[in-house]
Amino acid sequence: MNPTIKTINGPVVIAKNAGDLKIREMVSVGDLKLIGEVISVDGDFATIEVYEDTSGLRANEPIISTHRPLSVRLGPGLLKNMFDGIERPLEKIMDENGAFIPSGIGFTNLDEEKEWDVDIKVKDGESIHVGDIYATIKETKTIEHRLMSTVDGTISEVKASGTYKLEDTIVKVKTNEGIEELKLYQYWPVRNPRPVKKVRPLELLLNTGQRVLDVFFPVAKGGTVAIPGGFGTGKTMLQHQFAQYADADIIIYIGCGERGNEMTQVLEEFPELIDPNTGYGLMERTILIANTSNMPVAAREASIYTGITIAEYFRDMGYHVALMADSTSRWAEALREISGRLEEIPAEEGYPAYLGSRLSQFYERAGYFTNLNGSDGSVTLIGAVSPSGGDFSEPVTENTRRAVNVFLGLDRKLAYSRHYPAINWMTSYSNYVDTIRSYYQEETGEDIIGVRNELMNVLLQEEEVSSILMLVGKDALSDSQRNILDVAELIRVGFLQQNAYNDTDKYVPLEKQIKMLKVIENYYHKSDEAIKNGIPYNKVYDPKIINDITQMKYNIKNDDLDKFTVLNNKLESHFLGLGGGEINA
Repeated sequence: MNPTIKTINGPVVIAKNAGDLKIREMVSVGDLKLIGEVISVDGDFATIEVYEDTSGLRANEPIISTHRPLSVRLGPGLLKNMFDGIERPLEKIMDENGAFIPSGIGFTNLDEEKEWDVDIKVKDGESIHVGDIYATIKETKTIEHRLMSTVDGTISEVKASGTYKLEDTIVKVKTNEGIEELKLYQYWPVRNPRPVKKVRPLELLLNTGQRVLDVFFPVAKGGTVAIPGGFGTGKTMLQHQFAQYADADIIIYIGCGERGNEMTQVLEEFPELIDPNTGYGLMERTILIANTSNMPVAAREASIYTGITIAEYFRDMGYHVALMADSTSRWAEALREISGRLEEIPAEEGYPAYLGSRLSQFYERAGYFTNLNGSDGSVTLIGAVSPSGGDFSEPVTENTRRAVNVFLGLDRKLAYSRHYPAINWMTSYSNYVDTIRSYYQEETGEDIIGVRNELMNVLLQEEEVSSILMLVGKDALSDSQRNILDVAELIRVGFLQQNAYNDTDKYVPLEKQIKMLKVIENYYHKSDEAIKNGIPYNKVYDPKIINDITQMKYNIKNDDLDKFTVLNNKLESHFLGLGGGEINA
């Protein structure tokens, strides 16, 4: 007997006569032909997770197997597109069905009617291996799509370069199992990581143009990042800054369980954004995956696997990919809801006991790799976390902290005081500081990490001095302590705070960041030396000098860095007038 529906509980369907179904197999559920995935088999019964609204399903309706796991189709047409959590094109669905996604529309994804200009890269009789590039397509103005073999064998037939559709066979490969036809796409199971030849160390900076990231809490290409923060602290804005300015080749943005108005904002803003690296629109290298809070909860759980599989596909072509997941808290809530319907024993705060392992499995798919075809590529994972009430001790934040190497804790007080990015320098950290130290030295010739550590120590001293200040007032502080407060303010306001709406300050090249950092370091050294030499604080402190340093991020344009020499000369003149010695330019 064929499998049929026994019971329906939200997105969870129990099937009877289902002993032949396999774990992770994709199935068509009911007369509506809803997309589902088998998640457990118990004798003659199977539990199926349905990725669409199950309203309208009835008991005893048929369940049909597709004989393959939940997979995505990978090929040209991914870029500049927006999909739901299981890779269905939302724009096409809207054109055909209106503003709401109907049930049972099937597993449509890439456009099969569009014609692509294909440049064949192989010849008849050649050997071909898994991962080898057999054709290329100019998918957008900035990205070349590279079609990669899924089999080992000898090429037995090749079409000439020309115009083809997705389903056209352009290469035939003779394998041990027979003839394999290579088309313009391939399928890949979303829960299986794509293979690589070698895992490489993370030694390159993911340059974002954001000072607090590039210097104080650097992100390595292929790294893992968590951005936890309460409502209104700027998680989405920070991820937008990553998307627009990070020097990644491909951007994948997953709206996982977010409010519909936030995703609407993304959809309206992204097509208008200009890629500073190419001068073209940002969407030329961007893929959007939207699974809002009112869409089926099971598809939300699948959305991050869809995103990371697409990211690995472009990585295998030799690209550097940055994936933003906003937010993994909503993904974890989907896990919790499905777990509850499966009657699993809950762990902390009702989340399933496997929450930590699922988060780890996701973040472990990041990295910098040598691919099977010999190219180098990376996937950087940046996950926003939305802890209830801003409590970083809740399970999702704590389990994420264990799985990532960069923790950018957003602070509500900083956000409400208009300090953006609202990254709390006392609770945040980056484990890549030492691993990319040589990168800074090669790029700038400076020991930037040494300067960074010194100025971080100033911020730590400010915390201690601020505690004393609360008790005794500023007049009771020593000259050295008052100077620490001034330098710390220069670091906070003049360097860490960055204006995303200012044309000069929204993106700052690394060279300018280093010069800004050196100016603050020089002021700190000279002012500290002057006070130790007995010069009173009132003479050391000059509001004009402080203002010039604070405003250098606005007053010195990104392409006019010679003005730093003028600023350094002002500092030198000021301290020479006090008898404080020369300053390093």
